[in-house]
Amino acid sequence: MTRADGSRAPGRPASASRDDVLRAAIAVFMAGQRLDVNAIALQLGVSRASIYRWFGSREGLLGAAISRQLERVAAYADRQTHATGGERLNLILDHTIHALVENDALRTYFDNESNSALRMITRSDGPVHQAAVRLLESLIERAESEGYRPPIERATLAYALVRLWDAFLYNDAVAGFRGDVERLRQVQDALLRT
Repeated sequence: MTRADGSRAPGRPASASRDDVLRAAIAVFMAGQRLDVNAIALQLGVSRASIYRWFGSREGLLGAAISRQLERVAAYADRQTHATGGERLNLILDHTIHALVENDALRTYFDNESNSALRMITRSDGPVHQAAVRLLESLIERAESEGYRPPIERATLAYALVRLWDAFLYNDAVAGFRGDVERLRQVQDALLRT
């Protein structure tokens, strides 16, 4: 707590940083375990109040962990391709989609917390959706700098692609699309016009 004069009030400083908490949450998630804020707080010697101040809620922490993993997957795909422009964009998206479908931790999360997982991943005001849209916007922007000409405005295209992922990867089991990477790729290719 900060005093009016700018100095810190007496008390124990946090023994772990926001990034430490995020790394611990990612490790728990990737191990296929249920994220427990109390356990992370105890493990790192940080108060639950600090974790909630940094992330807002358990869902906020979980959303930040999933978003960070999505960014890592896309960054890895980016490093693996030497193509440019629209071809590079398509290759990165294809790799990312396959990694999402094959991710055991994400599958376990959906198996154990299906309704909350679906909300967490697909809510347009949620951290995962917003991070995915930002990520795709940056990938499209880079592709544009390398000669790709998107058929529609960048932000709209990024949003539409994320919604396609939501439908084909998570939402539409009733329509027979859940996890249907091949159909998703066909629609994505048509939308990107690469």
